[in-house]
Amino acid sequence: MKKEDLPNKIPVFPLSNFIIFPKTTVPLNIFEPRYIDMINDSMKSNKLIGMIQPKTSNIKQIKPELHEVGCLGKITSFRETEDGRFLIEVKGLIRFKKIAELSTENKYRVLEVNFKDFYQDLEDKKENLKFSDLELIFKDLKSLFEKRGFIINWKALEKQSLDETINALAMASPFSLEEKQVLLEAQNLDSRKEKISQILSTYTFDNFDNTTIQ
Repeated sequence: MKKEDLPNKIPVFPLSNFIIFPKTTVPLNIFEPRYIDMINDSMKSNKLIGMIQPKTSNIKQIKPELHEVGCLGKITSFRETEDGRFLIEVKGLIRFKKIAELSTENKYRVLEVNFKDFYQDLEDKKENLKFSDLELIFKDLKSLFEKRGFIINWKALEKQSLDETINALAMASPFSLEEKQVLLEAQNLDSRKEKISQILSTYTFDNFDNTTIQ
């Protein structure tokens, strides 16, 4: 996507403890009526939606305050189920900064956004990092993960690009809402890699559930 084609206002899907990164694809199960409307509207236009975390995970709040940074995604796969749900896949394109929330007649939320701080997300530039560097950083953490049943399939991850590997770790790891937001806002892959390592080093064995990253 070119910079000049980026929209200045986007519908957003606020999900707590969930992040999506540029060049990464995630599946979503859409069942709430307001988000069914949002996906319908998006499919009729540019197929773009914004993913952004609320600042609180309190599900009782109808309109929680949102973080400042989210990620614009494009719907790349769409299927409607017999019970009226939408099963979609969204590919992350570029991060955005929230400017203001707009008042609309829609049931879902719409933001005015700016992309200028994240144009590098649209580039195919390769980071000067090697998978061996990433594995070295996490070597002392692999035993911790395994002891708690949180298994990293390094052989499978080696088949992916480095950005996909780092982002898969960031998205699937059992980090807090705030920690995931820190990873999303990290300027580049090198910074994100270091922050993952810093966050993981603060965890103890009791912080992990039985989980597998494929």
